[in-house]
Amino acid sequence: MAAQPRERPHPIAPPREDSVTDLRFRTLLGAERWETLPGDVRRRFSKRLSGSAAATYVGRITELRMNRAGRILAQALRLIGAPLPICLDTDAASIVTVTEDAQCGGQVWTRLYARRGGFPQVIHSAKRFAGPTGLEEYIGLGIAMALRLGAEDGALVFRSAGYTFRLGRLRLPIPSWLAPGALTVTHRETSPGAFTFSLALQHPLFGELLHQSGDYRDQHS
Repeated sequence: MAAQPRERPHPIAPPREDSVTDLRFRTLLGAERWETLPGDVRRRFSKRLSGSAAATYVGRITELRMNRAGRILAQALRLIGAPLPICLDTDAASIVTVTEDAQCGGQVWTRLYARRGGFPQVIHSAKRFAGPTGLEEYIGLGIAMALRLGAEDGALVFRSAGYTFRLGRLRLPIPSWLAPGALTVTHRETSPGAFTFSLALQHPLFGELLHQSGDYRDQHS
């Protein structure tokens, strides 16, 4: 298996200590498309997070469905930390917290999903400004998903652009027949201080593996 091309020699630098905003998402998207997004969306994705600072969003899961292949995949991925929902509860409380990843200069996203039975499920991932597209979602155990950023009908959209496995200094592409499919994440403003987060995972053979939507509100300290 051949290694992917080397990463960008000059990745987007983390914001300076004296900066008021984080312009990395804006840089990736481009100024013209960035300006098409609602003000609250731009504010959320240009928050300066450092030290103990955190951005918190509280809401509820409004829609969650998985086909049989999706349920099998979600259970199998528990071996690497369960990055997908493992139950189908809806109208369930959810909290999302974003903090700065001081080690890699990215952001750690922690998602908590309440369940009617048992403890809540907690999913961790890190958005890192690295890889072939300049942005990737790192799940853990060397597995990462490259992301392409877009602005569509006033929403900020993240689309998967390939999966990789890091082995030492090598970044190895995961072949498409082993990959879980095409992931699309959408952040859409619904009212001042509120937004819908939706996640869809589509497989070329097994169809829609997963669709999840939740309504959230900003939490101000």
